[in-house]
This record gives sequence, C-alpha cells and structure tokens, in this order.
Amino acid sequence: MFHFLDPLRDITLLSVLVRLVLAVLCGGLIGIEREHKRRPAGFRTHILICLGAAMTTMTSEFLFLYLQLYTDIARLGASVVAGIGFIGAGTIIVTKRRQVKGLTTAAGLWTCAIIGLAAGAGYYEAAVIVTAVILIAEIFFSKFEYWVITNSRNLNIFVEYSESGNLDDLIRLIKVNRVVILDLEITRSGNNSSAIFQLQLPRKLSHDKLMTDISSSEGIISVEEL
Repeated sequence: MFHFLDPLRDITLLSVLVRLVLAVLCGGLIGIEREHKRRPAGFRTHILICLGAAMTTMTSEFLFLYLQLYTDIARLGASVVAGIGFIGAGTIIVTKRRQVKGLTTAAGLWTCAIIGLAAGAGYYEAAVIVTAVILIAEIFFSKFEYWVITNSRNLNIFVEYSESGNLDDLIRLIKVNRVVILDLEITRSGNNSSAIFQLQLPRKLSHDKLMTDISSSEGIISVEEL
C-alpha cells in the first residue's frame, strides 16, 4: 500500500535514523499526554521505552541478516513485551481508599513498547496509526468515560466522620434520598473513622447533589467519590 516506504524497510543508515526518530516521536506524543495529566510515567519515560523497543527489534534484525546468527529473531522482542510489565507495575498504586490508579498509564507503556517494536521493524504505518488511535483514546475517549461515570446510577464514596452517631445520621440521610446501600465497609482509626459506601442512586438524583448533602451533614470530615 505504502510502496514509497519500501526502501526504508532495509537496514541502512537512513532507515535506522527514520525508525529511531519515529520511535521518539510516537513515544513522545503519548508521553506528553500522560505528562499533561500528571501521571507517574510521562514524556521521557515513554520516549525511552519506545526507543529501547525499537532498538531491540533492529538489533534482532541485524543479528539475523548481517551476522548470520540464525536464531529466533522474535525472541528479543518477546522479552521486551514481557519485561515492560515490571515497569508498568511500578505505575500502578492502590490508595488507602482502596482505589487502583495507574492502570491506563501501565497499559500505555506496554502499548508504547509495541509501537517501538513496530517502528524498529520498519512497520511505519502501524506505528503511526496506533499512536494516533492511542491519542484519540486518551484525549477524547476519556471525556466519554467521564460522561458514562457521571451518569451512572452506581456510586462509590469514601466518607470520613468523627463519631459513630454521625454514621447513623449519614445512613438515614442516604435512605431519605431513596438511595440503596449495596455495600458498606467501616474502618476505625484513632478519633476518626471512615466508611466506603457502594450506592445505587435513583434516576432523578445526581452525584453532585448527594455529595453536597453528605458533606454538609454534621460530623462529616470529608467525602470523596471513588
């Protein structure tokens, strides 16, 4: 389809430069989006991963074509796919509120490594297309995801309160709003206690309205949507 790219699929100085530059651009574009959202793995991390993966593919190809080492040229690339999991795991954290954060960043790092492998192999079209799709997913699909979450009837909240009696008042407030409590987990530490509610809201009650009512209740220290 893209026949003008055929001369760049062989290992030459020009093709090596194009592959490495493409890896830097693709990794950098994804990294900038993550950096903008203050995620743990940002601009430089994505560039280094994509660049390293591209270099891995080119090294495998060089060993096979020029050093006549007839081995599985996909072995080094497979190691990258598996090894990137360790870096991805470092971006995933579980907060004290038992929220899991960093999954999207970890998945982006893994995909960024695959893009690097494709760029290093000279599969330029796939590297560019997948980078564009990832940016669309990160920038535009996140807004759609937020819309789905805000319009969902299920809501998980973390509440900190000062006394046990305040929890009873809170439960009564929730039931007055015709909210169904699906699950409740209570944690006590020192003078303050906390609870995680899994709720099901009626159609006419918004998330913001319920959160405002709860935060203004007596004895409530903080309330956070999970």
